[in-house]
Amino acid sequence: MSSTPYQLSDATRARFDREVAKYPAEQRQSAVMACLAIVQQEQGHVSRESEDAIAEYLGMPAIAVYEVTTFYNMYNQRPVGKFKLNVCTNLPCQLRNGQQALDHLLTKLGVEEGGTTADGVFTVQKCECLGACADAPVMLVNDRQMCSFMSHERLDELVDTLKAHAKN
Repeated sequence: MSSTPYQLSDATRARFDREVAKYPAEQRQSAVMACLAIVQQEQGHVSRESEDAIAEYLGMPAIAVYEVTTFYNMYNQRPVGKFKLNVCTNLPCQLRNGQQALDHLLTKLGVEEGGTTADGVFTVQKCECLGACADAPVMLVNDRQMCSFMSHERLDELVDTLKAHAKN
């Protein structure tokens, strides 16, 4: 934990205000996921200090915010690479080479599961069901782009393309 508490900037507070306004006053805590997404967008991850600031802003216990952050894998609790690659390793994907896809990426990029490459470009992690079992192995890039039928060749092509974009 850092010794400096996280302070909401005026711009961040204004963004939070817009999200909270979508709910009845007594249900302002419903904006917790949006507030977490805003912090992550601004900082690249959600620190414990920022969780505490969100809890204070929304008037809810800090543990309740922490529970949301730790439940969903779309929230990064520590800095990640420019490209976060989540490979589904749930049972249906396992049966269709999901673990082999994950292992291939880890070997190709020289990282352990959950690790980030030395150049800060890639973070590779396994994830739970992405809801595309028929397209396995599947992965999610930066919590936004679904990639299906990820053979070793397609994984190699994706990594090469993302590396080229990282240099720009």
